[in-house]
Order: sequence, then C-alpha cells, then structure tokens
Amino acid sequence: MSEALDDGPFFHGTKADLAIGDLLTAGFRSNYRPEIVMNHIYFTALRDGAGLAAELAPGDGPPRVYLVEPTGPFENDPNVTDKKFPGNPTRSYRSTAPLRIVGEVDDWTRLTPEALQGWRDRLAVLREHERGEIIN
Repeated sequence: MSEALDDGPFFHGTKADLAIGDLLTAGFRSNYRPEIVMNHIYFTALRDGAGLAAELAPGDGPPRVYLVEPTGPFENDPNVTDKKFPGNPTRSYRSTAPLRIVGEVDDWTRLTPEALQGWRDRLAVLREHERGEIIN
C-alpha cells in the first residue's frame, strides 16, 4: 500500500450506533453503490468529511461521526485520490484491516436539508451514469 499523507486523527461517518472498542470491517455494501460489497473500510482525517458520509449513509438512525484508529496498513483512497482530486485534499483513506472505534465526536458541521438533498441528487446522477466506477 502507498504511503499515507498524514497520521490523523481519523474519522468514520455512519448511522450505526457503535461503542468504544468496536471494530469496523470491510465486507459491507457501499453507501454510494449498494450493489457493490466493499473490500475495504473507508475513513478520513477530515471530521466534516466523515459527517457528510454519515449523513449520506443508509439507515434510519442519526448520523454519527466516530474517532477511529486503523489496526493495520492503509492507503490513500484511489476513488478520490488522483482520479478526481489530484493528491489527497479530501484526506481519504481505506484499509482491508479493521478500524477500532476510540470515541464519538459531535462537533462536526451538519448539512442543511437543502445541501443534503443536493448531495443525494448528485449521487443519484453518478449511480445512473457511472455504474461500476468504484475502485474496490
């Protein structure tokens, strides 16, 4: 795996209700393309980036942002790094190793309902026109 650009702290956004010590693992459906089972677990060094992922995640629970610790090697997320954003300005990463929950954070910026709908609309267009484009 390629060298990561920073050492964190790292965050993961979801609607799952998790506890400190729980492990997040690969092998679940993509939040963005539910027909794809992911080979990696994704995380970011940007608190608000994790918040966006939490708000877009499927499920009925409230969006949550967790402070996470990688338990193994990780790499820059190739779905955004160099493919869409040269370098890694989103500070997005992925790993085949689990992420350990070390805390929950609540000081992330929530989207307005209009902004959240805008993101959902953009993702719907991507799903329609770029099927299979996730680098898994």
